[in-house]
Amino acid sequence: MPLATPGLGHDAKAGLCKGLDEKGLPRGMSTFQPKLNRSFHVSPGCHSWQALCALFIAALALLAAVVQPADADPLAVKVGVIHLAHSRETISILDIPPADGFIAGARMAMDDNNTTGRFLDQSFSIVDAKLAPGEDPIAPLKEMLADGVRFFIVDLAPAEVLAVADAARPSGALVFNAGAPDDRLREEDCRANVIHVGPSRSMLADGLAEYLIWKQWRRWFLVVGSHPEDQLLAEAYRRSAKKFGAKIVEERVYQDTGGGRRSDSGSVQVQRQMPVFTQNAPNYDVLLAADENEVFAGYLPYRTWDPRPVVGSAGLRPVSWDPSHEFWGAVQLQSRFQRLFKRGMNARDNQAWVAMRLIGDAAAHTKSADPKAIHDDLLSPGFALGAFKGQGLTVRDWNQQLRQPILLTDGRGTVSVSPQEGFLHQTSTLDTLGFDRPETKCKLQ
Repeated sequence: MPLATPGLGHDAKAGLCKGLDEKGLPRGMSTFQPKLNRSFHVSPGCHSWQALCALFIAALALLAAVVQPADADPLAVKVGVIHLAHSRETISILDIPPADGFIAGARMAMDDNNTTGRFLDQSFSIVDAKLAPGEDPIAPLKEMLADGVRFFIVDLAPAEVLAVADAARPSGALVFNAGAPDDRLREEDCRANVIHVGPSRSMLADGLAEYLIWKQWRRWFLVVGSHPEDQLLAEAYRRSAKKFGAKIVEERVYQDTGGGRRSDSGSVQVQRQMPVFTQNAPNYDVLLAADENEVFAGYLPYRTWDPRPVVGSAGLRPVSWDPSHEFWGAVQLQSRFQRLFKRGMNARDNQAWVAMRLIGDAAAHTKSADPKAIHDDLLSPGFALGAFKGQGLTVRDWNQQLRQPILLTDGRGTVSVSPQEGFLHQTSTLDTLGFDRPETKCKLQ
């Protein structure tokens, strides 16, 4: 019902008109001006409802100035995920890689990015390419590039990471290595268009070494597998021993002779074999296993000749993530992953999640889907990603490796987290893990 205005005559209406200009706005206020001009006043003859009318019109003008129309086309960020199917040959059935390994982490991070993106008019999507053993990653890469994809998260062998990086470079695409731990990818074979998300072997080795030194377990008995990856991991442990003042009292190589790893007779053979294999070693504090291919390390705990802890590839393991990790709010991330995928989040899942979150966070900061803008933001001093590991994760500008704490786990819980107390650094204690700036061989180009 309209308000009754008894006694309103021609003079009152004229008084209201004196307070408004020809556009119906308060005098002295231009279109969409965000605040009233102090010279404006309602004519002394106006009644109160007329003043309210004028203020209402002014408020509409202010609202029109502040509220901008939403962009019809949100900023679309497409991310290609290229990853290998990992071997299902493991010592324990609990370690068999899931069918959706790696991609599951990227998908959950995509949902996280889209949650924020709805407020910023941004959308994120994934193009997935899971490769069979021996399949060339360049073919799906070219298809994705032709489709406008300019960000790639990869879990590939080191030679394939380099091939993808070199093929993606002419288009200006940015590659996130979330799998290969090889130090050479961060050092002599580094690429300017590759961000390394997962920790390197040297970072994992240093993370474990710091804890062993903190525990005063300085004498190591190193057992190395016969595969090339095992040799590279052993070299990382040798470097850590020299760096932190530990001593490798003896090295032995465990030859992979093939055969079933979970056969019915296996437990009897292992129980007889492992004590004999580890006997007559010099006095040592821990047995350190370098076994990336999971051939023998899982058989060592409780089966060594001498009663000593097993660390490295079994027992106490250095990892980027573990399904048992629950510190610093990680339980909420673990719970969401469990709810979505009906299993725990492993290290590969988490590294894919971190890579996708790096893209999303940088896109939110820069409001851009340009790879160069994202790259520059990731390397800027103010960037840090929260990842439930006790401190923000940042990118080293000398080799583009993501700084991160290393979790030490027995598979039941997080035993400790490195860097350890007392290991100091002039810039960041995280730079005590892996190759530091003065040691780097990387020349980004």
